[in-house]
Amino acid sequence: MGTGWAVRLVPPLGPDRAVFQAAIEEELAAIIALFSHWEPTSELARFNAAPAGFWAVSEPFWDLLNTALDLADDTNGSVDPTLGALVDLWGFGPPGRRADVPSDDEIAAALTVSGWGALRLNREARAIQQPGGLKLDLSGIAKGHAVDRVSQRLTAMGAVHHLVEIGGELRGAGVKPGGHPWWVELQQAPGSPAPRTAAALFDMAVATSGDWVRRFEAAGRTWSHTIEGHTGRPVDNGVASVTVLADTALYADAMATALTVMGRHDGPAYAEALNIAAAFVIRTETGSIEIVSPAFAAMAAEGA
Repeated sequence: MGTGWAVRLVPPLGPDRAVFQAAIEEELAAIIALFSHWEPTSELARFNAAPAGFWAVSEPFWDLLNTALDLADDTNGSVDPTLGALVDLWGFGPPGRRADVPSDDEIAAALTVSGWGALRLNREARAIQQPGGLKLDLSGIAKGHAVDRVSQRLTAMGAVHHLVEIGGELRGAGVKPGGHPWWVELQQAPGSPAPRTAAALFDMAVATSGDWVRRFEAAGRTWSHTIEGHTGRPVDNGVASVTVLADTALYADAMATALTVMGRHDGPAYAEALNIAAAFVIRTETGSIEIVSPAFAAMAAEGA
C-alpha cells in the first residue's frame, strides 16, 4: 500500500512475538493481493486491466466494493471507488508523478470512465462490469479496512489490548498494561491554530486527510492528491485537513476523505447532521481556522 505499519500489543500467555508478526503479515498480504493498485497481480489491478465485460470477483473484494459504493451513495460521491483513471492522470497512481497539469481534454476523457453511479453489478454472479478503461481505486478506505482487519485478527488470537497503525490510520482496543488507554497525538495541518491534541483510542479509530500529505507543484500552484469526482480535479476548497474519530478505521478513513471533498461549509454541516466526530482546519485569507463538530467537541470536553 506504499506505506508502513506498526502494532503494539499486550500478548496473552503462550504465543510469542513471531506468531503475532506472522499473523499480521499474513493479513496484510491478503489485503494487498486483493486491493492494491500498485501490485500488478492484485485482483483490483487485474480488473482494471481487463477488457470490457462482466468479471466475477472474490467474496472479500465484492464485500469491500459494495461498502465503498454504499459510502459513495451516502456522500453523493465524495467517496468514490471508481476514480482510478483520474488518480493516475494526476500523477498519484501507479504510473507515477507528472510534472505538468492535465489538459481539459485529458480530464474529460478520464471522467467518461469514472463515476460510481455508472458502475454495474451482477449480484447473482457476484460480477462487476468493466466498460473498458474504468479503474477502481479503493485507497480511500483500504488502509482503514486493513487496520480493522489486523485489529480483528489480534482480538481473535487473544491479544485484545492493542494499537494498530497503517500509514497514519489508527485503531486502539483495550488498554495498555497498567490500565492506561492508548493515547495518540492527532495529526495537525501545517499552520493549524489548534492546540496539540491527543486522543484516547479505547475501542476507537482515527484517520486524518490532509492536503499536505501527497501533492505536486505545477503551473504555479500546489495540487492535492484528493480528487473531486464531479470535476475530475484535485480539491481546491480551502480544507487543509480533516480528522475523524469513529468506531472503525474504515469509516474514519472514508469520512476524512468525504468531508475534505465536501468543503468548508457542507463538510461541517454533514458531520453535525450525522453526529460524526470531526475536526477541520480551514485556510482563509487571514490565516487558518479550526472548526470542530459537536460530536468532536463533546469528546474533547469529556476527556478534559
